[in-house]
Amino acid sequence: MTTAALEIVNLSKSFGGIRAISDISLTVPAGSLTAVIGPNGAGKTTLFNLVTNLYAADQGDVKFYGESILGLGSGEIAARGLIRTFQTARIFPGLTALENALAGAHLHVRRAPWQQMLWLPGALREERTLAAKADALLELVGLAPFRDMAATDLPMGGQKLLEVVRALMAGPRLLLLDEPAAGLNDAETADLAELLRAVRDSGITVIVVEHNMSLVMGVADQVIVLDAGKGVAAGSPREIQKDKRVIAAYVGEES
Repeated sequence: MTTAALEIVNLSKSFGGIRAISDISLTVPAGSLTAVIGPNGAGKTTLFNLVTNLYAADQGDVKFYGESILGLGSGEIAARGLIRTFQTARIFPGLTALENALAGAHLHVRRAPWQQMLWLPGALREERTLAAKADALLELVGLAPFRDMAATDLPMGGQKLLEVVRALMAGPRLLLLDEPAAGLNDAETADLAELLRAVRDSGITVIVVEHNMSLVMGVADQVIVLDAGKGVAAGSPREIQKDKRVIAAYVGEES
């Protein structure tokens, strides 16, 4: 039996009497790449916010590898290996692209600050190892030439890719990506697709909210369709493309 990386059970959330998420249940197998699609206002980002406890659910449960994470703080959720990005790139100003990437590894730094300040051998080895990992990821998404550039000087597409790299530096077991292709050109989207496949193939589970249907259908193992806070359909990309409800209400509009 395939282990579920994420299990959402009868999850609901209302804001001022408006039902944003209505009794959603879904399962994401470990090691899979799942896309969540739907029109604006369907509840996709709200679902991510409930999973990561930025919003408290009105009812239901969220299980991460079999254990409920409802009510946990964002730091504890991240420490367990559930890492997310946001619709708008959140780049640290004053840091280079490489330094932004390395900031994602703070959960895994083992050496004490005083050891780093004194440049002790163990601290230097750890820093070199992390820098090599960051450089490899920057190379994969085409940002290697800009590693020493101020991250805020990167175009928006580059900042979005950098945020994904930073999230990967945190060593996620499950990665939630909120519209990672927004603002990317065709070449950058191709780099992102390559990265997503590599991440999935490495064993990391990925859930991506995305409007780019070409990207979704090219990389996803399963697609979940939301509308008005409700689950409308779920299946493989081929099944979703053939679903008349999805074609009429979502894929046709998006394309």
